[in-house]
Amino acid sequence: MTTMSRPKIAIVDPNTLAALGLKQILQHVIPIMTVDIFGSFAELMANNSDNYAHYFVAINVVLENKTFFMERQRKTIVLTLSLEKSSQLASFNSLCINVPEAELIRSLLALEQRAHAGGHNLPPMPKALQQKVLTDREIEVMSLIVQGYINKEIGDQLHIGLATVITHRKNIMEKLGLKSVSALTIYAVMHGYVDINKI
Repeated sequence: MTTMSRPKIAIVDPNTLAALGLKQILQHVIPIMTVDIFGSFAELMANNSDNYAHYFVAINVVLENKTFFMERQRKTIVLTLSLEKSSQLASFNSLCINVPEAELIRSLLALEQRAHAGGHNLPPMPKALQQKVLTDREIEVMSLIVQGYINKEIGDQLHIGLATVITHRKNIMEKLGLKSVSALTIYAVMHGYVDINKI
C-alpha cells in the first residue's frame, strides 16, 4: 500500500541558525509540507534535488548556481538580507529574512497566498487540522488578538469581561497547541479567519 507523501521544501543556506528558524516558521505556515535543510548546493544535489516543490535559497547560493535555479525559477524563493529592490534578483521571488518575526511571517503568508490562493495547489490538510476546533466566540477573540487588539479592547468590542477574554485566550492556545501570537496569526490567516491585510 502506497501513501501519498507530503510535498517537500528545501532550505539551502550555509547559515544554520537562520535555516533552522526559517524551517520552524515554514512548518507553522504550511504544516502539510516537509522541510529539509541543506548547508550547501552540493548537499542539495546529493539528495534528489528535483523532489522539492520549493527551494528557499540564500542569495549567494543562487548566484553561484544560477543555471540550476533559473531552470526552477517559479519554485525558487531567494533569501535576502535587504528590503531594497535593487539588491534583489529581478527574475525571482525574494524574501527578506532580516526583519522582525511578525513581518517575516506576514511576507511568507503573502507569498503562500499568491502562489497557492485558497490552497488550490496544495494537498488537502490532514483531517485533524480540518476539523472545527474553536467555538464561534473563540474565533471572534482570536481574530481580534491577531489584529493586534489588547485584552481590554477585545472585551469592550465583544461586550465581555476581561477575565472572560483571558479565559478564551488561554483556551484558544491550548486547543490549537500554540505558544505564541505569531503562531496564532499563521493559523488564523491560513484558515481564512483574518485577512492578511488586517494584521
